[in-house]
Amino acid sequence: MADSPPVPPAGRPSGAPAPPPGWGRGGQPAGEPPSRRWGWAAVVAALVVGAVWLLYERWGRQFDWRAFAASFGGLDWRWVAVAAAAALATYWGRALRWAVMLWPLRRRPSLWGLFTATAIGFAAVVLLGRPAELVRPYLIAARERVPFSSQLGAWILERMADLLAMLLVFGFALTQVSASRPGLGAGLKWVLTVGGYFAGATAVALVVVLLLVRHSAQGVRQRLMEALGFLPAHRLKRVERMLTAFLEGLGAVRGRAAVLWFIGYTVLEWVLVALCVWALLKAYNGMLALGWGDVMVFMGLVSFGSVLQVPGVGGGVQIATVVVLRELHGVPLEVAGSVAVMVWAITVVVIVPIGLPLALHEGLTWKRIKQLGVEAER
Repeated sequence: MADSPPVPPAGRPSGAPAPPPGWGRGGQPAGEPPSRRWGWAAVVAALVVGAVWLLYERWGRQFDWRAFAASFGGLDWRWVAVAAAAALATYWGRALRWAVMLWPLRRRPSLWGLFTATAIGFAAVVLLGRPAELVRPYLIAARERVPFSSQLGAWILERMADLLAMLLVFGFALTQVSASRPGLGAGLKWVLTVGGYFAGATAVALVVVLLLVRHSAQGVRQRLMEALGFLPAHRLKRVERMLTAFLEGLGAVRGRAAVLWFIGYTVLEWVLVALCVWALLKAYNGMLALGWGDVMVFMGLVSFGSVLQVPGVGGGVQIATVVVLRELHGVPLEVAGSVAVMVWAITVVVIVPIGLPLALHEGLTWKRIKQLGVEAER
């Protein structure tokens, strides 16, 4: 760790320049009041609770807790181990992809340092929620001694890449739902198929737009700011900050080689996610009988559940898992509930037992991690 000095227990991390003014927790402008952040968290929690209540009203009265517990006893834990290994490998893949975005500033960044920051950052997100997203770019800026704004831009680019990949997988899932559910009407099949192709085409079009914008970032920025000149001054300033960070993120991937490596690592990440889900479903032995096509449909539909998450609890992933397995494949409710718990544990929580010890090894207490987002506002 000689090339990645630990973050001191107090004050701004060594070598980390001050973040740009106006940026606060979770990549949000600092002027945003805490009540609004808590309000958004309350909305998410209400949506999750409402969805759980609807599921209970529909299926909960038939739930057999003994069958639910027995489904865990029938797991093949060798496949669970494979799923966990694939899930952990995605975090190393994220570190490799972030290294590509650091090339303009650090041609040979510390991969272990990037993985450590990634593990700590995602563990913080699991336990603290979306506002902790800012921890990872802040730690990386401190370790590599690069401007925080550049890593905020890299984080935005990474998020966009994952969202576009998710949109592609979701589009594929919609086109294949009819094969998983033969009883669907012709009209609904047509709607799902067209919706799937539209989602895929949208993702491809957005990728092309991003590649074009990358070559004329300043011109695009100027034209957009001129077009948005009608906004009030405080909102225009907020848009300008977000746009600047976004364009700086696009500029982090320069040259054809960097673009190809970035896309390659994104594809690798989602291949590992598919392997993780497939291995986890295989662990259910004879309780589930899903092929690779079914796994892709499952992954595409469930991935959007990750948007709604309650810190430390989850919610969206579990609900989507139960609905997809129950409605599309007729899986018993107890088995679907068991799969929901395991999907959340393997794909989301698995990084926590690694991220927390790494944080302690770096001299970071949990209180200190929560303070990082506050310091980013200064």
